[in-house]
Amino acid sequence: MSNVPADLLYTSDHEYVKKTSDPAIVQVGITDYAQGELGDVVFVNLPKKGDTLGAHAVFGTIEAVKAVSELYAPVAGEVVEVNAALDADPATVNRDPYGAGYMVKIRVADAKALAGLLSADAYKKHIGE
Repeated sequence: MSNVPADLLYTSDHEYVKKTSDPAIVQVGITDYAQGELGDVVFVNLPKKGDTLGAHAVFGTIEAVKAVSELYAPVAGEVVEVNAALDADPATVNRDPYGAGYMVKIRVADAKALAGLLSADAYKKHIGE
């Protein structure tokens, strides 16, 4: 059974959105379910700080022993922080996807876009749990 925290928002592409202390900025990463499906993460290719992302646009890739997958921006906005620690230790995504294994922080272009994301219950249904 995957860890699906109730306080996060989710996409059908298996990214999560975590609100931060700044209401305009969200933390984005892949879900526990996604990291489990991928297996051991060996490389993460992320955007640069200052990059502008469109909603549902590819913002990077994640490579595991089994496969390479694209990462999709859950909302449009500007990348304000990139988790550089993943360069040295990409497996952090496997150990702590909702904490130290996050990918980027995004300044959301339109806060209303968050309403279109999945709740924890809806995501659990999406992954069959």
